[in-house]
Amino acid sequence: MASGKGLNATGEFFRRRDEWRRHPMVGNQLRHATPGLGIAIVAFGIYLVGEAAYNKLYRPSGDHHH
Repeated sequence: MASGKGLNATGEFFRRRDEWRRHPMVGNQLRHATPGLGIAIVAFGIYLVGEAAYNKLYRPSGDHHH
């Protein structure tokens, strides 16, 4: 019976130690620190794809300068 109580106390000890991992500031800290970063990355990706398509369609084939 003492070993069961010791195991329960150990489980409770680790449960209390891991409570900080479920805190809202830990999981979403980067998202709250950089609002709009995801939208900016998507917009920049669309810009890069559009620029590559434009260069492929409208740049003369003899022009190899970057």
